[in-house]
Amino acid sequence: MPKLIVVSRDGSEKTVEAENGLSVMEAIRDNGFDELLALCGGCCSCATCHVFVDDAWTDTVGGPGEDENDLLDSSDHKQASSRLSCQIEMSDALDGLKVIIAPED
Repeated sequence: MPKLIVVSRDGSEKTVEAENGLSVMEAIRDNGFDELLALCGGCCSCATCHVFVDDAWTDTVGGPGEDENDLLDSSDHKQASSRLSCQIEMSDALDGLKVIIAPED
């Protein structure tokens, strides 16, 4: 099972296991990170699961799609590494992926 490294808003870091096929958002939510709201439940319609992908992983993860990018444009905290965690699917290729939970808008 791939590992996911999550950095909370307070800077604390925790490594969790994430099943293949689950979204990064589901893995974060299922492991008790309450600060990631994910209000739409992963439908790419709210941007409350905004994360920053660690620079070492941006090429592997890839960039946002058009709809995702439109939602990210509404954030005051958008960066080049911004993604909606509901749109990143965990796989063995992402073992060790590190994301930082973005500040709340």
